[in-house]
Amino acid sequence: MKKSAAADSQDSEQSLLDHLKELRDRLLRMVLAVLLVFLALFAFSEQIFSYVAQPLLDLMPEGTSMIATGVTSPFLVPFKLVLLLSILLTVPYLLHQIWGFIAPGLYRHEKRLAVPLLASSVLLFYCGVAFAYFVIFPILFRFFIGIAPAGVAVMTDIGQYLDFIIAIFFAFGIAFEVPVATFLLIAAGVTTPKALGQKRPYIIIGAFVIGMLLTPPDVISQSLLAIPMWILFELGLIMSRLFLRSQKNKITENDDVEIYEEEHTDLSQAEMDAMLDEAEEEEARMNTPPPAQKPE
Repeated sequence: MKKSAAADSQDSEQSLLDHLKELRDRLLRMVLAVLLVFLALFAFSEQIFSYVAQPLLDLMPEGTSMIATGVTSPFLVPFKLVLLLSILLTVPYLLHQIWGFIAPGLYRHEKRLAVPLLASSVLLFYCGVAFAYFVIFPILFRFFIGIAPAGVAVMTDIGQYLDFIIAIFFAFGIAFEVPVATFLLIAAGVTTPKALGQKRPYIIIGAFVIGMLLTPPDVISQSLLAIPMWILFELGLIMSRLFLRSQKNKITENDDVEIYEEEHTDLSQAEMDAMLDEAEEEEARMNTPPPAQKPE
């Protein structure tokens, strides 16, 4: 029996409601995870801010310190920092929830490709943040403090410092996603490694333009972002070439197997035809009466 139009409409509405309920549940889990990590870290907000500010505090002249120009800054700045840190630490779980929602609608080969890309994206973002903290900050702060005019005491506001380091963290975290972006463009067939290799001079110029837009207006920080982006672009090209080579080898192996199966099938059919012909000839000989003998 065929379903009526009303029954089909009811089924589709129920399916939509099920998806919305699942989305609601996953969003609540994501918010709850961030909240739990935030509550666990907020008790250590002062220590966390001191650790984040250590690259600047180590280079400041004796007798100087950071200041808070806003009335609420001593509370809101550590609060904002701990909240962002909670989101950053729960990114793997957040992506796991998003993946659990969209994975049922993906094909098997898309799942095999998406999982390593998501994992590498998170890892590269963390690497970008660590690179900014351990490598970039000491160089930048030493440069900025070193060029301060004589008689000027460097006493940075904690709110401005937090805004500055957040911008640098996100700039380097996103910049370190260049290999993933390069790989996706080539894997999707938008371009080829050879075509991107030929456009390398334009990509290098684009990296310096992005470095100029995402970093403070000085040549040092611009170069410290642009050069790693260029290196990561080359890494993405290498990964893409290896991926395409492996795909080509798989296609070649599959073609060889198909050719072998076709040849094997043809050979078996020929043998079967020969056996049938022999059987028919044997049956014809058995059914043929013997020739009559001549009388003596």
